[in-house]
Amino acid sequence: MFSVSNTIVLCFLSILLLSSVAISQKCNPQDKKVLLQIKKELNNSSLLASWNPHTDCCHWDWIDCLGTTNRVMWLVFQAPDVPDTRAIGHIPPSIGDLPFLERFEFQNFPKIIGPIPSTFAKLKNLKYLTITKTNVYGPIPSFLSQLKNLETVDLSSNKLTGQIPSSLSHLPNIKLLHLGDNKLTGPIPDSFGSFKKPSPEIYLYSNKLSGPIPTSFGQLDPERLDLSRNRLVGDASILFGSKKRLVYLDLSRNLLSFDFSKVDFPKKSLAILNLNHNNIYGKIPAIVTKVEDFREFNLSYNLLCGQIPQGGYLHTRFDVFSFYHNKCLCGSPLPKCK
Repeated sequence: MFSVSNTIVLCFLSILLLSSVAISQKCNPQDKKVLLQIKKELNNSSLLASWNPHTDCCHWDWIDCLGTTNRVMWLVFQAPDVPDTRAIGHIPPSIGDLPFLERFEFQNFPKIIGPIPSTFAKLKNLKYLTITKTNVYGPIPSFLSQLKNLETVDLSSNKLTGQIPSSLSHLPNIKLLHLGDNKLTGPIPDSFGSFKKPSPEIYLYSNKLSGPIPTSFGQLDPERLDLSRNRLVGDASILFGSKKRLVYLDLSRNLLSFDFSKVDFPKKSLAILNLNHNNIYGKIPAIVTKVEDFREFNLSYNLLCGQIPQGGYLHTRFDVFSFYHNKCLCGSPLPKCK
């Protein structure tokens, strides 16, 4: 026969058990089903060892849920220090079945291959898309332009091929477009000049892009622009201007050709300017001595001529390596002009 105290203990244990069940069911059941399918598509990788079907998925590694709804909001796989080889295969298509997902990252997993799944077109709430330092290949999907909430698209350091979709310029909230270090070919889309202002940071370096920089780029006003290590030709002077917001501009290792003496500069914002290994000609304009905060300045391996302007920090902060291998530059820090 149970005593009153035993009854109280049993009631307490029942409450604990019911509470435990409630906690285990905190994660949305449909999201949990999708996550377990993702685990299966990644061949039950040890990367997902914490993804136990008997526990709350909002407490699993790599997951973050929205507190008010307990829907999966973030799915972030990051290996920031060294490459992680536990994830093998393709990016799971089932990720497209997480309707409340706002952030997806796959960073530094070299054994992830294949194309970006077409199911990602369903992720209408996605704001941050990062797939970098993998071996993902194939084209940049044009359906990305349909994901109107995107603020960050970082697809750098993969094996992506083909041309850059011009439709990416239709993204109304984009703040960062990073497509550097891939195998992209063809021209820079002319439509990129129509990005909504303030212009996003754009990184297209280390690809195989060719042709001229679109004249529409003169309408852009990004803080950071990196087009280096491509096969671009023609006039890049449209990117400069005294009223631009430019902080970082890298056009190095292309085939660009324009008169540098006619270029004007933002005097307060510009900190990094790298133009080495091009066919830029003319003189260095004296206005560069008025730029207040140059931290990097490199004009080497061009066709520049004349005396290096003296004054400001230009000839004291930067050594010969910023100027050498030009047609006939002279003056400090190079030898005196004859």
